[in-house]
Amino acid sequence: MTLPSLKEILALPAFSGAEVLAGQSRLDEPVTWVHVSEVMDAWRFLSGGELLVSTGLELARATEADRVAYMRSLVESGAQGLVLELAQWFKDVPDELLQTARLTNFPLVVFRNEVRFADLTKAAHERILRPHSPSDHESWLESLLDALAETGRGPSFIEGQLGPVLALPGRPRGTLLATLEALLNCHFNIAETARNLGVRRQSVYYRLEQLTGMLGDLDAPHRRTSLVVALELLKRTPS
Repeated sequence: MTLPSLKEILALPAFSGAEVLAGQSRLDEPVTWVHVSEVMDAWRFLSGGELLVSTGLELARATEADRVAYMRSLVESGAQGLVLELAQWFKDVPDELLQTARLTNFPLVVFRNEVRFADLTKAAHERILRPHSPSDHESWLESLLDALAETGRGPSFIEGQLGPVLALPGRPRGTLLATLEALLNCHFNIAETARNLGVRRQSVYYRLEQLTGMLGDLDAPHRRTSLVVALELLKRTPS
């Protein structure tokens, strides 16, 4: 299984009513994740291939020049598109946004009525993370790694996911990275992780506590997926 294309995401029932206004020729490109974002500097948090969903709250308050800069920042960061709800803050797409999207061939999608963003992200993420066989998993992972590499966002993605651990001295860094990888491979089964690492369960619990303290919540499926990707990217990064 490869990552779903933007066309596939928009074909999901939750996206019924979505209208593509620009970037139609890029609908076959893969979507790595879907984020709800209302900030003007969203580009700082992107790794490439993301589809952003917005009500336009901050865009409505911005100047025309800032709106153009916002759209161009999404293009330059490798985002896959912008979904804009035309309900509360906008009744139509501002001309400068639409023209910039068309000039840059950037996918701009609109809903002309209120939609539940939770439904959009849930449906999209279930499609992106659909269960797959080991061979499918390799294909899916390769597609995601390629998308990050093509946009040059690999290093920033690694730093964003693993930064506090990578800042440690060599030995503790290596120990925690190996433990994190083992936990992910064992779906956070402590006993199995301990056996695979050849250590006691107490050691795994202690390291997991350290990892959680440095990296935050490790329970969410999308967070674990991001860590798998970051670890694989790290292996491919020259020392």
